[in-house]
Amino acid sequence: MGQGVPVFDEMLTAGGGVRPGYAGYCEWYDAQDPAWLKRKSAEAENFFRRTGITFNVYGDDAGEERLIPFDMVPRIVTANEWRKLSRGIEQRVRAINAFLHDIYHRQEIVRAGRVPQRLIAENAAWLPQMVGFVPPGGVYTHIVGIDLVRTGPDEFMVLEDNARTPSGVSYMLENRETMMAMFPELFTKVKVAPVQDYPRRLARSLAACAPAAAGSRPTVAVLTPGIYNSAYFEHAFLADQMGAELVEGSDLRVVDGRVAMRTTRGYEPIDVLYRRVDDEYLDPLTFNPNSALGVPGIMDIYRAGGITIANAPGTGIADDKAIYSFMPEIVEFYTGEKPILQNVPTWRCAEKDSLAYVLDNLAELVVKEVHGSGGYGMLIGPTSSRSEIAAFAAKLRARPENYIAQPTLALSTVPILTRAGLAPRHVDLRPFVLVSPKGIDITPGGLTRVALKKGSLVVNSSQGGGTKDTWVLED
Repeated sequence: MGQGVPVFDEMLTAGGGVRPGYAGYCEWYDAQDPAWLKRKSAEAENFFRRTGITFNVYGDDAGEERLIPFDMVPRIVTANEWRKLSRGIEQRVRAINAFLHDIYHRQEIVRAGRVPQRLIAENAAWLPQMVGFVPPGGVYTHIVGIDLVRTGPDEFMVLEDNARTPSGVSYMLENRETMMAMFPELFTKVKVAPVQDYPRRLARSLAACAPAAAGSRPTVAVLTPGIYNSAYFEHAFLADQMGAELVEGSDLRVVDGRVAMRTTRGYEPIDVLYRRVDDEYLDPLTFNPNSALGVPGIMDIYRAGGITIANAPGTGIADDKAIYSFMPEIVEFYTGEKPILQNVPTWRCAEKDSLAYVLDNLAELVVKEVHGSGGYGMLIGPTSSRSEIAAFAAKLRARPENYIAQPTLALSTVPILTRAGLAPRHVDLRPFVLVSPKGIDITPGGLTRVALKKGSLVVNSSQGGGTKDTWVLED
């Protein structure tokens, strides 16, 4: 993290004073007995263990389930900061939806020379099956997670867009529930915007996206790959909280031109399918013929207007990190406005000059796979050994178009509770956005992921990070 780069502390000023957003919390914290706080911290961990909030780590022996560590010091965002963030998130999500519509129709942005044709034509996430088709209500990304990092008092930047199947919302909800159960008096002292109604808002938003074939009370179901998926806990949790059915591909079939689910009363039609299965496995007749996770024929029903699939197939191209590097142009092209939220500066290794720069400066940069996620397949220059850097340089030379590079940012810190008391750790934030023909709905808060190791910049739970409750203060 470049030597001498100042790190923005979200709780304390440079002079050691407490920032206004944290004043109420700090006053409460200072009045507590440290030994009691440590007991509460252990209690929170037991609460998580009992609830079963786990995730699987791919590549581990037998896909071992792990507990995501929870830190009980909230991450606090003021009402003012949140207003600005919300405007920027809404602008970006609108642009992503407009971009997806465009690249499956006239490709005006390509014709205008703002995005190279090859980024779409040669992209595995771009689905020819979606060309010329408009999803019900014109919505492509029904649920979006925008990953943000903070580098200063007013500097929030977008690290990446999650438009395919963003996960982590169950942790946002459970983190809040844990905090409210453990410290009810804290919520009477500090007025925090609620997040608990997210499942109700999600159900309402999905129902508003139902196709014309649906009745006045659309049936919503959640499609899961099954119990061995790393986010299965979340699939089951959200279905339960929404009052929706949790289904696997084997529970569904095409009946009389509709997608129907098996029930005790026979097969009944579904109007909206919130799928947590990747495009490739969605329909063995259209995509991967060996898939047992999807529904044979669902794409035909979808294109005929018989069901809504959320998120729409083919939205994954908006998660692509090479496309990400064009997001400022994309926002401006579709909204006619300058982006409110900035991108992290990005070098596209497919471009000769950028590749040369990246290879010369690997020790200072973060390099990511264009289609990668979850912190896998990346190089963090400052924390890598010489041999790791040399091995990665060889990969870069072999397939430069597969990578982008970014500077190592001085991510802001918020306090966590350690044995020695409060200590700063780096964080990011994933707010969750719901999109329907009725509008864009952003839940006030999101998932704050925190690097628990001192000095570490890697917040991913799969790489040893934890989570904390995110408070957006009410005015």
